Amino acid sequence: MSQLIDMEAAKEFMKETLAKVKKKNLIDIADALEVKSLLFQHTLAEDKLKEISKEELEVIFKRIFSIRRKLDKLYGQITFDQLKPAIYDLLYGTDKIDQRFQRFIDILNDLETPLKYDLASELLHFTFPDRYWLWSRWMWDPKNKTGAIPLVTSEGFDLDGDKMSEIYLKVGKGVAFVHSVAESAEFQFINRSLFGTDVYLSCVYIIYSYTILQLKMTKEFNEVMPGMTEFSRRLLGVYGIEQPV
Repeated sequence: MSQLIDMEAAKEFMKETLAKVKKKNLIDIADALEVKSLLFQHTLAEDKLKEISKEELEVIFKRIFSIRRKLDKLYGQITFDQLKPAIYDLLYGTDKIDQRFQRFIDILNDLETPLKYDLASELLHFTFPDRYWLWSRWMWDPKNKTGAIPLVTSEGFDLDGDKMSEIYLKVGKGVAFVHSVAESAEFQFINRSLFGTDVYLSCVYIIYSYTILQLKMTKEFNEVMPGMTEFSRRLLGVYGIEQPV
């Protein structure tokens, strides 16, 4: 799988990251993801999910960067009573993951597409971190063809698809490819699990974003941009989360 990774780019992104942030900060972010995952696993456990309250579910939503301030848009497309069984099917249904993922996407109707796949993947990834992966717009945006994954994979790696479920599986392959070279790309120290890869990919995106913004924005705007640690924590939904909740 390593031949599908641009190792020179992967190492350079890590080098630039460490020029801006201490190793311990990256480790701490991964640790916060572990805490976030425990919250998801506890709250969304199969025996609890059928009886979950709207307030309990919104504790989870507040940990998802893309959706936490757009709950009005979410509930404008689906009621809580419809959403609860949809989440149960996504997490515990017996069909293949691509079928469950697509079904969840479809039931959210006209919600913005990035919010759909971000919500679905966060629920899966943080409930079952050893089984499923993250797909956020900053990792791969199929509309704009941008994101962290294509910045560190070879040009021949295909992330396109006709259905969201097809793209989700391809993003999973991309994440697996990046994760497989963690030691060679010198970021395995963050965390040996996929949470370490999540943190690394967030840093890849942030370095890219800094570069683009510095070219396009005024000096004053760049000065108010968040630092890398805060930016990463915000993207991963753990900003301000230091201890178990």
